[in-house]
Amino acid sequence: MPDERTETPIDEPARRKTQRNAMIPAGIVIAVVVLLALGGLLLHHAESKINDVALSSLPKPVTVVRAGGTTFRASRTYVGTIEPWVRAAVGPQLVSAYVDTVLVRPGAVVKKGDVLATLDCRNASATSQAVAMQARSLDARQRAAAHEASRTQGLLDGGFVSSNEAEQKSAQSESEQAQLLATKARLLGTTLEVNDCVMRAPFDGEIATRNIDPGAFVRPGTAIVVVVDRSVVRVAGDAPEVDFGVVAPDAEVRIHVLSTGLDLTGKVSRRAPAADDATRTVHFEVDVPNTDRSIPVGTTAELAIDVGEPASAVAVPLQATSIRGTKASVFVVENGVAHARVVPVLGERAGTVFLDPSLSAGALVVTEGRALLEDRDKVHSEVDEAKSAAPAASTVGSVP
Repeated sequence: MPDERTETPIDEPARRKTQRNAMIPAGIVIAVVVLLALGGLLLHHAESKINDVALSSLPKPVTVVRAGGTTFRASRTYVGTIEPWVRAAVGPQLVSAYVDTVLVRPGAVVKKGDVLATLDCRNASATSQAVAMQARSLDARQRAAAHEASRTQGLLDGGFVSSNEAEQKSAQSESEQAQLLATKARLLGTTLEVNDCVMRAPFDGEIATRNIDPGAFVRPGTAIVVVVDRSVVRVAGDAPEVDFGVVAPDAEVRIHVLSTGLDLTGKVSRRAPAADDATRTVHFEVDVPNTDRSIPVGTTAELAIDVGEPASAVAVPLQATSIRGTKASVFVVENGVAHARVVPVLGERAGTVFLDPSLSAGALVVTEGRALLEDRDKVHSEVDEAKSAAPAASTVGSVP
């Protein structure tokens, strides 16, 4: 029996290395199993999020409003200009001179005859005085010649002078009279020139513009200031020739003043008997009292005139329609399905479209989401009650 103490001992480091080498395949197997399990979990998670239902088959969310029943009356709309009843550009008409003073500014209220401006007309004044003195001299000479001719005629009756001498005295008197009249005519002209140096208000009104300041040189026809009378204003417009009958005198007109937001009513006061040669439009005017002078002139106004009689209509928001010509395309929701409809357009006003009553009142019309719709698409609708309120019983709109 051999002695145990004589056996060869196992090398301890080699044994440990052998154990480590045996554990490597096991670790690899465990890692592969973990990776496979993790991949399966990710695959299951991804597949659980996939929608197997086609989106086209799902109801599309839209917003609808109820079409409101109303009445519609067509109208014509024009753009007009508010003009003063009287307007005058005040300036010299006969003389050219330097401006001496300008006494008014825009907004000033003036009375007829008030001095608005003066010119430096010393030359015209001196000329007028010279002509006046010449007229006085001729007047004295004419009186003396007339008296002499009268005395000569008396001597002729007594036979103391010849007929020839009497005729010469009479002719001299008539010549002096003619020269006197010619000088008085010149005096009248120079007086007009002197008076033209003082600019006066031709009527009661207000100063609209001041174009010239003192020191400027002006010629005949130059406007120094512009005076307007707007106690009554004229709202002037131009209508196409086909609307000649629409703008007949006494036709009712609704006026909206853009500058102040004021809404007025009036009647056509006058209409031109012929159309403009270049534009083929007919001029018409509406007189509006403006005693408080609240309406500024030279501004813009919108004019509307009703045409025809009121007719039944259905009102929908403009955003619910797609208009081409006189037809409007809309989507009407019935039983959760959107149906495309084409309806005649009667008119439009202030963001509301008035359609033919063939579209029944109370129908649900799509406003939001209609761009993605096609005929017979399923929809999930939400009614916008704020926009579903029907308009007033009688509405006037413009023809498209």
